[in-house]
Amino acid sequence: MNTVIAILLAYLLGSIPSALWIGKLFYKTDIRQHGSGNLGGTNTFRTLGLKAGLIVSILDILKGTAATCLPLIPFFVDTGLHPLFLGVIAVVGHMYPIFANFKGGKAVATSGGILLGYHWPIFVLMLVSFFIVLKISKMVSLTSMVLGVIALLYTVIYNIFVETDIPLLVVIVLLTAFILYRHRANITRIKAGTEPKVKWI
Repeated sequence: MNTVIAILLAYLLGSIPSALWIGKLFYKTDIRQHGSGNLGGTNTFRTLGLKAGLIVSILDILKGTAATCLPLIPFFVDTGLHPLFLGVIAVVGHMYPIFANFKGGKAVATSGGILLGYHWPIFVLMLVSFFIVLKISKMVSLTSMVLGVIALLYTVIYNIFVETDIPLLVVIVLLTAFILYRHRANITRIKAGTEPKVKWI
C-alpha cells in the first residue's frame, strides 16, 4: 500500500498545474487560451510576465524535487522505489495532469527538479547552460532540447570516469526523449524559421 500511495502522490505532485492556477488566481487569466497554450514556464513568461514566469518555473522544478525526495520520508522508506522512478512519475503527471484535462507542460522544469533532488551538480550545470545557450539561440525551445543533450553527455562521462549510476543514465535518456517529443511542434517551427525568440537576454 505504501508503494501505491508513493506512486500516486508522485503523479499528483507532478499534476499540479502551476501555470494554470497562478494565472487564474492572481491574473484572472487562463494561460491555455494565450500564446502557445502550454502549461509551462515559457508560456507563462510570454503571457503573464517575468514574475509569474519565475514563480511557475520554480514551482514546476520543486514538483520534481518533491517527488524524488519522497523515499526520504519514513512512511515511504520501505517501498523499495528508486527516487528517480518517482521523479519520472511526477514528470508524467506534469505532461499529462489530471487537474488540467491531461494537457500539461513540456517536462523541462520538472525534469530539472528531479536532478536537483537526486544529483544537484548536474542541475547546476543545466541552470548555467540554460542561460548560456539561451543567450546564443534566443529560443527557449531549442535551449531546452540542447540541455537534454548536455545532460546526457554529462551522465555518460560521469558513468565512465566517476561512478557507475545506470538508473541515472536510463532516466536522463528517458527525460531527454520526453523533452524532444514534447517539442516536436517547436522543431518544425525552428526548421521553418518561425519559432518565437526571447528579447530579455
